[in-house]
Amino acid sequence: MSEASPAADSGDTPAAPPDAPPGRRFEPDLRSMTRINLRPIASPMPLGFFTIALASVMTGCLQLGILGEEARTAVAFTVLPAFVLQLLVSFLAFGARDVIAATLMAVFAGSWLPYALIMLSGAPDGLRVLGVFNLALLCFGALMTAVTGPKRALWLVLAVSLPRWAATGLAGVTGAEWLTRASGVLGLVVALVAMYTAFALMLEDMRSEQVLPLGRSGPAHLAVEGDLAVQLRNLERQAGVRRTL
Repeated sequence: MSEASPAADSGDTPAAPPDAPPGRRFEPDLRSMTRINLRPIASPMPLGFFTIALASVMTGCLQLGILGEEARTAVAFTVLPAFVLQLLVSFLAFGARDVIAATLMAVFAGSWLPYALIMLSGAPDGLRVLGVFNLALLCFGALMTAVTGPKRALWLVLAVSLPRWAATGLAGVTGAEWLTRASGVLGLVVALVAMYTAFALMLEDMRSEQVLPLGRSGPAHLAVEGDLAVQLRNLERQAGVRRTL
């Protein structure tokens, strides 16, 4: 009769499943020893919406003729920081596990950079290129509206941005002056909606309750009104915790 080894008797080595191939090492179940640390952050969304509002006012005033053609370079310089600020908002939103807000803010950031660079450089046929670019943004925005419904604030800003992207794109491609003016008016509408949303979110954060209506529903409503158990639901399956994206 063979003797059992001391290591096996001590219980230091976990028992292998009966159908395991010889020579395989099996780790113990680590779930009871695993800890997931969360770091609360301030919401970056008011900054993102205020940035959209300010940049939309400047570009809208240029399109409406309130600012003359000689102001293009100055407008480009005022819009350029919007790229940096919204990229920062996107980065923080990814860290806050909000992929929809992060993606939308990153795309907005990416829309301000080419506009500012083309206005600064005076690249040949730049307005036509921006027109095609805005039509591509329109396609992206149309897809995003299908998933941002519960986040009514994001959805509303996106919904008013869609006709502006359409007008700006068609104006750049066709050169129609009335479409440029229409895009300028729509830009001011986008600014008003984004300003309201940013203000409502800041009031909510300061008073820890909804003051102005934001229209959240479904998971977005539960994320704000639910308890901690709701926030941590399915956490082990989220990006950054699970092994693959």
